[in-house]
Amino acid sequence: MENQISFTADRVAKLRCPDNKQQVIYWDTNNKGYFGVRVTSNQAKAYIFQSRVHGQSIRLKIGDPISMSIKEAEAEAMRLKVLTSTGIDPRQGKAEAKAKKKADKIRGTNAIVVWDEYIKARAKHWGERHKADHEEMARVGGEKITRGLRPGQPKTKQPGILFHLLSAPLDELTRDRVSWWVKKESKDRPARTRLALAMLKAFLTWASDNPKYRGLVDPRACDRLARELPPKQTKDDCLEREQLKLWFEGVKQIGNPVFSAYLQMLLLTGARRNELTGLKWVDLDTQWHKATIRDKVEGTRTIPLTPYIELLLTNLPRRNEFVFSSNMAKGKHITEPRIPHNQALETSGLPPLTLHGLRRSFLTLADEVECPAGITAQIMGHKPSAIAEKHYKRRSISVLRGWLIQIENFMLTEAGIPIPKLDDDTKRLKVVNSKK
Repeated sequence: MENQISFTADRVAKLRCPDNKQQVIYWDTNNKGYFGVRVTSNQAKAYIFQSRVHGQSIRLKIGDPISMSIKEAEAEAMRLKVLTSTGIDPRQGKAEAKAKKKADKIRGTNAIVVWDEYIKARAKHWGERHKADHEEMARVGGEKITRGLRPGQPKTKQPGILFHLLSAPLDELTRDRVSWWVKKESKDRPARTRLALAMLKAFLTWASDNPKYRGLVDPRACDRLARELPPKQTKDDCLEREQLKLWFEGVKQIGNPVFSAYLQMLLLTGARRNELTGLKWVDLDTQWHKATIRDKVEGTRTIPLTPYIELLLTNLPRRNEFVFSSNMAKGKHITEPRIPHNQALETSGLPPLTLHGLRRSFLTLADEVECPAGITAQIMGHKPSAIAEKHYKRRSISVLRGWLIQIENFMLTEAGIPIPKLDDDTKRLKVVNSKK
């Protein structure tokens, strides 16, 4: 072996790398070729250990001559030699120690910090409502309530259902802790607890797949805890034909015309709530009377624009690119139409009705005009269930429009609302009296 010398402090200090080399290693003659000093082209020095384990050559840096004496470096080299002699690869232990140090550093990190990181990492795959639900689940609380405040109601928002649970260190999200949380929260809000539990389970799975947090979380902490919740109740809220008049009267009295038009379009098209909130003006084709909206299954779908809906939309203010715009919302369009809808229901004396109940109402009321199931499924964006519907029967917009106009006219007539017609002279929609 070349470049062998007996190490002393003076000799090590004088070692140099030749100008024609990137590095050179000097070996200590007292340690049989496993302990040396590496000198690089910029004259930086480091003690190194070299040996073989399981037939493979390994080389490790021990330290530098400035912060470590020859005696200390030699002792570390001898320790590593003992390990390799017994078949232990010291690199593995070093990697484990490094990982343990890194894990110890983040072990005390509150889960809510990782929750925020999870939202940022996954938000591009979610819709706006799903992202908002995640943020609301872990909100700190204390924000002032500015809309829909009722007598006796707290004036500030309460912490999210997951806030206190996620305030614990990440490694303390054990099954026992989550089980206790499920039993506590499900007493007063079982539906919200069910949704939060599903989100928490997805979060823990993501964290366990993340190398940064792997080993700190139990991805099975939420498994089989859904059985602790009360049975899920199927909602059947729906408008009856006799309630249409009261519903339209209440919704049309909403002070904000954007919310009023949105809720009416929701009922008259059977669309999902988030499929319409982000509707843009460029998505409307008034020449061919159709609109492209979001679709939960396909991404987007095209629906007809009927006379009454088209009249509603053309009368809305054009404040920005969104049809259902908002000057207050961060996204520039409405995001929470439940408050004005609930107020309209209360004013009209109608029973509680969810926004999804309006979608259910459309499907139910479409039966009144004997609309074929395949027609309503295509309008509403339901996934086709029969082979013929799935592969062959894709009706044109004109066919869908014909049936949607019948459904619309039925609802408007029951509500006592004039049905818009196209004026032959001006070619614009106008209102004429409906006939019962």
